Amino acid sequence: MLDRFNREIYYLRISVTDRCNLRCYYCMPEHGVKRLRHDQILSYEQIIKIVKEAVKIGIKKIRITGGEPLVRKGISYLIRGIKKIEGINELTMTTNGVLLEDMAFELKYAGLDSINISLDTLDPEKYKKITRVGDIRKVFRGIDAVIKSGFKGTKLNMVLIPGKNDDEVEDMKEFCIKKGLLLQRINHYSLDSLSSINKLYEAERPLPCSLCNRIRLTANGNFKPCLFSDLEIPIDFNDIIGSIEKAVINKPANGTHCYKRQNWQIGG
Repeated sequence: MLDRFNREIYYLRISVTDRCNLRCYYCMPEHGVKRLRHDQILSYEQIIKIVKEAVKIGIKKIRITGGEPLVRKGISYLIRGIKKIEGINELTMTTNGVLLEDMAFELKYAGLDSINISLDTLDPEKYKKITRVGDIRKVFRGIDAVIKSGFKGTKLNMVLIPGKNDDEVEDMKEFCIKKGLLLQRINHYSLDSLSSINKLYEAERPLPCSLCNRIRLTANGNFKPCLFSDLEIPIDFNDIIGSIEKAVINKPANGTHCYKRQNWQIGG
């Protein structure tokens, strides 16, 4: 499936919730977060129905995101449902890792192919400051559980924040080598402006707009053609394929800004 700029769009990121058990200061406010009601969020059955239609027009990769996807109950049911759909070559998840200690084996058994774990520092005090409420020991135990459960290609997502953790890149590399993980560096940015992407450091993400291969589905049922755009296409369950095609054809050559939503409401 090609967009107007000849980019192949085969990757759908699905946010299953806007809720999170952390409050990372660069992602969401500490207090006053307005959450979606449960009746406003897509059901697992609706998501599975969407994916079944999406594969018909070229979607091959699915990433489950949040908020924090593991705070939504029954997430393994969704993974099993998507895994059964013929045409999905890769089913992945991005998580903060806090709940992985108890869920890694369940996720592996359900059919999840790989996991990205968000971790910006190895220092417990710094982690507490960044996340406001987090206990890094839970993440370390979660990482060990992922390794023991047999996941391959596990990535650590490290957001590079000037003056906060940019002195830890080498330590993070050594940690990943020791654990058999892959380090994915992400330049810090604000959705307010594409130009806010900090390019001081060598990093794997965000990708240049010219290489973007994805669209996003929000937890409340809107397709976002571009992370740095306010454009959203409400899903029409009477014409799911048409909704996806509309999102793809309206995907801009370059993003500019997103004022309507914040990271935790999109899934990054």
